[in-house]
Amino acid sequence: MLSPATTEALTASGVTKHFGGLVAVENMTFALTEKEVLGLIGPNGSGKTTMMNLISGALKPSAGEIRLYGDTISGTGASKVARRGVARTFQLVRMLPAMTVLENVAAGGVFGHARRWGKELDDYAHGLLRRVGLPNAGGAYVSALTYIDQKRVELARALASDPKVLLLDEWLAGLNPTELRIGIALIEQLRNEGCTIIIVEHVMHAIRSLCDRCIVMNSGVKIAEGSPANVLADHAVIRAYLGDENA
Repeated sequence: MLSPATTEALTASGVTKHFGGLVAVENMTFALTEKEVLGLIGPNGSGKTTMMNLISGALKPSAGEIRLYGDTISGTGASKVARRGVARTFQLVRMLPAMTVLENVAAGGVFGHARRWGKELDDYAHGLLRRVGLPNAGGAYVSALTYIDQKRVELARALASDPKVLLLDEWLAGLNPTELRIGIALIEQLRNEGCTIIIVEHVMHAIRSLCDRCIVMNSGVKIAEGSPANVLADHAVIRAYLGDENA
């Protein structure tokens, strides 16, 4: 039996996804340890977001199985996966534009893993807005926010469900250097609080500073796994990103 320090929060076993004749993910197997920050990296089109969609329930695997603390979640659908304890952000921010910032955050508490209602939910949502650096934005509409602040709201909404596993799909993408520092600091705070996180990211200095371990994908296949320093020095990884002449 695993000790509490090495509890497996999420496991993928032989996960494969076909779209017709295209194999987007092939035989992906890995384990995410509780309180670990795992980077999922690779060149564009390598299958990273497909893998995130499989974990979150947006897609059903063609083969293989995904388990959350030992219970199968693959193929059950996104709403059921969210209720079991997986929350996510998206490559392109997805807001509820007709609702206020506070209502957007509160939605995560209604439909996610740890459900809250009424004043308890409002108080919790306000606390999350303070946590992500938006203490006074609750009454604003999300359309009035800057891009980084919309990303903060999306992160707060994901956290509102008190997730067991948080998926961040290129959450740092599109940020300017100042915003990037803010974003990295927010994720570092979550890491220090013991959150269990999978990050898909192209910002390599963020991967180096935030991740305990990385998995590298290319053409749907895992080509490397290990510490950020080791995988980013791997010849197969350099070849995938930069081509044979640079490996």
